Parts: sequence; C-alpha cells; structure tokens
Amino acid sequence: MSATPRYHRVLLKVSGEALMGEGQYGIDVGTVDRIAAEIKSAIEIGIQVCLVIGGGNIFRGLSGAAKGMERASADYMGMLATVMNALAMQNSLERAGVPTRVQSAIPMMTVCEPYIRRRAVRHMEKGRVVIFAAGTGNPFFTTDTAAALRATEMGCDALLKGTQVDGVYSADPHKEPSAERYDHLSYLDVISRDLQVMDTSAIALARENRIPIIVFSIHTDGGFVNVLTGQGRCTIIEDTV
Repeated sequence: MSATPRYHRVLLKVSGEALMGEGQYGIDVGTVDRIAAEIKSAIEIGIQVCLVIGGGNIFRGLSGAAKGMERASADYMGMLATVMNALAMQNSLERAGVPTRVQSAIPMMTVCEPYIRRRAVRHMEKGRVVIFAAGTGNPFFTTDTAAALRATEMGCDALLKGTQVDGVYSADPHKEPSAERYDHLSYLDVISRDLQVMDTSAIALARENRIPIIVFSIHTDGGFVNVLTGQGRCTIIEDTV
C-alpha cells in the first residue's frame, strides 16, 4: 500500500461508545487494543497524532441530567469518565510500543498531566501521542467541542471523527437503509441539514479555523491510515471554494 500521508498533525476524536466493542457499557480491552494499533500505524508513517475521547460508555452528562441530576454535576461526572477511557487507551498504546501522555483539563496530578498547550505540542513533536481528557474542563460543552478546540490549539491539519459508520448520512443507515451518504459537505450544510455529525459549536469552531472534519468508520481495519493517505472511505466536511 502506498502510504504517503496527506496530513502532518491530526486530532482523532473517538467516542466512548467506540470502546465498548460488542458490550453494552464499559471498556472492551480488545477493541481499545485494535484502535491503538490503528494509531500506531499512523505514527509509523510520520503523522503526529493527538486524541480526544468521549465518556459515553461509562457516563453521559446529558442522560444524567435528563434523569433529574443537575446538569453541571452530571457533566463533571462525564468528564471523569473520559479520564478513565484515556488511561485505558494510554495503556494499550504503550503496550504497543507507542509513547503516550494523558493531559486532563481537570487537574489530577496523581494519574496524568494537567493540560498545558505548549507541553502537548512538544510531546507531539517528539513523536508521542497526546490524549486530551476531561473535555474542555467546563460543563455544558461536549467532547466534540473539546475536539475542535484542541485541534485548533494544536494547529492540526484535520480533525478526524471515528464513528460507527463510514461517513455522514442523511439519517442513521442502520435504521434507514435508504439514507443518502455524502462524500463532501460544507460546514453550513451540516448545520442547516441538522446532520448530527457534531454539535453546532464544534462545527462552527472548525469552520472559523478552517480545520477540515473527516468522518470515517473507526471499526474498519486500516481505516485510519487509509483516510490519512487519501485512500479510505469517508466524508470530508470543509468550506467549498
């Protein structure tokens, strides 16, 4: 396979649900190991990688709030869940031989570094994978928004969102077999058609900073590197000229 990367530095957004494997909740170690292998393949072709991981496999702030919890408290619980996922991913990456650092927006010095932008950039320059945990550190913001924010702060060439399907569809293809799949969309298309790729604030932040969003299936073997080298099946969201 020709492996000429199109990007120098990227941020990969992985949902908490992607770490469950076939389970209903929690962390499936085999699935985390497989995603870690995908990231290692990208590092090996010279791409600098950082990650933002969600926490929906352990706790989701919105669903907690819907059941009567105060939204801010529920969101903080969700942020702590992302730290657990980040430590699991760090463990898998380092067992695969990839040096990794976890930086949390909520300082917890015993288990990981606090988020410091310049330190994170330096880690990536040295070939380390940096995993950003605890979202933005603020309630009422999703990990999608955290991904767009960190991609901007790190000067990333692209934001890749690993999902359960191979791109953006007009509806959930698992429920609507006739759903239309898109190869290219503009940021405004996503917002105006309410396509639910990421929340509106994340899309707006990416648009403002001209960071393309690439949506692909995290469950396709070799899919991450294929997308990074322009060979994979994905949807690219960017401003059309």
